[in-house]
Amino acid sequence: MTASKRRLDLFLATLLVPVVLPLLGVLVMLLWMAQGRPIFFGGERMRNMTQGFTLWKLRSMTLVASDRGVSGGDKLARVTPFGRILRRSRMDELPQLFNIFRGDISFVGPRPPLRLYVERFPDLYDQVLRVPPGITGLASLVFAAHEERLLARSTSAEVTDAIYARICVPRKARIDLIYQRHQSLTFDLWLISLTAARVFGFVRGRRLPRGWWRAGSPFDRPK
Repeated sequence: MTASKRRLDLFLATLLVPVVLPLLGVLVMLLWMAQGRPIFFGGERMRNMTQGFTLWKLRSMTLVASDRGVSGGDKLARVTPFGRILRRSRMDELPQLFNIFRGDISFVGPRPPLRLYVERFPDLYDQVLRVPPGITGLASLVFAAHEERLLARSTSAEVTDAIYARICVPRKARIDLIYQRHQSLTFDLWLISLTAARVFGFVRGRRLPRGWWRAGSPFDRPK
């Protein structure tokens, strides 16, 4: 992570603390009353090819003895009523502000992958994880809704894994590598603003000009 990107992360995270902490406190109380403990869910994600870390979320699913792989249609029945609200608004990801302060992730970058996919596709993730993973990113804005629809069709963990490995992993990697080629602080701020607008319902859909990566990013610096 470059020093300038890290400074931007810390600056934005510090600005968000007075807003996020009271909201998180309210959500913790509501979750405790609605579905009990544990309130938080921590799952391993990969910072790079060898280093894992615990990514924190507000718990939105019922607990099972073993939980492995990405979420698909096979896990929809486990999503709690309050969890659906959290996921739809992405408020389940508020605890990841802690991960940003720790330096585990950035605000913008590829979504941190599970270890099993990093180990299954080492050549691909060796390229993708050359930039730090993030809460949001180009692939999140462009592909996340389509990924959710694809995985919602699955009826078992095996089908979810097959769809994710065959379709989602390579397509998201391609978009993440496009982000790498155009990465800049201005571009990061643009993606953050698009994410915020989408979360608060100001925009719908992709909102990215078709073919912008072929013509060159509007945020590329003059040579």
